[in-house]
Amino acid sequence: MKLRIKGNIVRLRLTRSEVATVGEGGRVQEITLFGPQSQFCYALEAVDTPQVEAQYCNNTLTVRVPRAMAHDWATSELVGLSAEQKIAENVSLQLIIEKDFACLNPRGEEDVDTFEHPQAGQALC
Repeated sequence: MKLRIKGNIVRLRLTRSEVATVGEGGRVQEITLFGPQSQFCYALEAVDTPQVEAQYCNNTLTVRVPRAMAHDWATSELVGLSAEQKIAENVSLQLIIEKDFACLNPRGEEDVDTFEHPQAGQALC
């Protein structure tokens, strides 16, 4: 799973096996170590919740998706899910969850277990 953050936009990109795990009602996570006593964790889980939501607590960013929505996403051609979480008056957090496609220009490890890019094999100008 890859994480991209820009301002109040959080984007997660998941490999095939990660999408399958979440689609089956599971949880996937990654941990980044900054030192022996310092780490950052981010996770995506399918739970009984009415909407996509995020929480940051104890150095962990957790994005939660309704189980039915996760299942429908994982078993369809739908590329991504998105939602806005209101934080305060005129402030919201945009959450984007996507299937990770292989790069058109292969990048080795970056493309392991990814979805086939829709434009793979096409001549591009």
